[in-house]
Amino acid sequence: MGEVVVPIDDDSLQHLPLEIITFKSGSNKDTPVAGQPVPAPSGVLHLRELESWLPLTESRNGTTFSAVFHLLCSGIGFQALLLPAAFLSLGWAWGIICLSMAYTWQLYTTWLLVNLHEPVPGIRCSRFVRLSIIAFGPKLGKLLAIFPVMYLSGGSCVLLIITGGNSLKQFFNVVCEDGTVCGAESLSGTHWFLIFTCIALIIGQLPNLNSMARVSITGAIASIGYITMIWALSIGKGRPNDVSYSLPDAEKTGMNGFGNILNAIGIIMLAFRGHNLILEIQGTLPSDSKQSPQKSMWRSIMVSYLIIPMCLFPLAIVGFWAYGDKIPANGVGILTAFSQFHSRGTSKFVIGLIYLWLTISCITSYQIYAMPAFDNLEFVYASSRKRRCPGWVRVGLRLFFGGITFFIAVALPFLGSLAPLIGGMAAVPLTFAYPCFMWISIKKPRPNGTMWSLNLGLGCFGIVLSILLIIAAIWNLADNGLNANFFRP
Repeated sequence: MGEVVVPIDDDSLQHLPLEIITFKSGSNKDTPVAGQPVPAPSGVLHLRELESWLPLTESRNGTTFSAVFHLLCSGIGFQALLLPAAFLSLGWAWGIICLSMAYTWQLYTTWLLVNLHEPVPGIRCSRFVRLSIIAFGPKLGKLLAIFPVMYLSGGSCVLLIITGGNSLKQFFNVVCEDGTVCGAESLSGTHWFLIFTCIALIIGQLPNLNSMARVSITGAIASIGYITMIWALSIGKGRPNDVSYSLPDAEKTGMNGFGNILNAIGIIMLAFRGHNLILEIQGTLPSDSKQSPQKSMWRSIMVSYLIIPMCLFPLAIVGFWAYGDKIPANGVGILTAFSQFHSRGTSKFVIGLIYLWLTISCITSYQIYAMPAFDNLEFVYASSRKRRCPGWVRVGLRLFFGGITFFIAVALPFLGSLAPLIGGMAAVPLTFAYPCFMWISIKKPRPNGTMWSLNLGLGCFGIVLSILLIIAAIWNLADNGLNANFFRP
């Protein structure tokens, strides 16, 4: 998940990455100079050599196009299906304003990460944890970054199994209606989760992030496809009767009203994802004196972040217009409402295609979100054995990770209900706050200057919002309860 960096005693060098990794404690106390070749004593391995063994960085021949599809695959997810429900608490005007502000804010922090990828010439930070260590020091950097990165890697994979498995089940139900050859067959939720996980792990045997470019292309097309189909069909089918665009009066005042507003803001902020993969995707691009990864990555960002709002904004606005208060604030949101009101008047082929594309989107997203976990497991093996991970070990480690995520998905099928709480602790700080503080720590802009003030203000505001979202999520769980259906997916 991140490199183990040797502590530096010299305060003037404490933010510079090192070129070696120590595996065993020894008497060598010399501090290497970043950017210069260092002879490797006994028990020490050059960081660049280790990176050439790991799946995130062993291949650096990516292109602008491959980065675009990785960004689209990781940036458009099923969380966007809840966006119309957020508008119910915020209203038309504030809903659009908050969605626009969240989009602009996360695009700005993406720009910060892209430009922090190479904080020292010749040294690339291709993992979020390593950049956090450089910015905040070994102890604080790991403390702040490891949990968010772990959750956004492993936790996202668990949620993708839950969502993708249920979507696969719905696809089967649509295709195999009563009266068909397969209509009599029935599988439990656990079986669907297992089928989804097996498909994902078969694809997950691709060696590195660059080799998954075609998988990300498929995922990007599927994500754009099902989101576009949902909002376009919602316009074509029209609004159901008795649609309201406001909450009951009892839900607008007091702590209930405050909590609903914060939960709506949380839905909007959690709809934008993938910041834990920005540095990793940029790490697949080549870097030399003629070609800067920053320029190539920013071109990819501009293309992908032009397409992402073209999916999310119509989905949120049209979905709220079409269904209003009929959209559930959990699960797959607008897709549930669409199936409830328009499934009879829509062809079986169209409904099945939506669920199929959603399943494909979840399977392909699983690959890119699991890659940091694969990388970390192989890092542990390579750093302890001081050699590249053999093929059979790589397969075993990935099957182990898949088994863990499958077990958690079956044991905690209600994990999606806890997403606002855990997301407030992990996703919101990592996406909206940490990059701002990293810029101040590494770039050291002039105190009280424009960049210093902007990043300090946004970073502090992001932390405050994170705390408020956690409080609102806890209040909501205490008020509405939690359907903790352990081992009953």
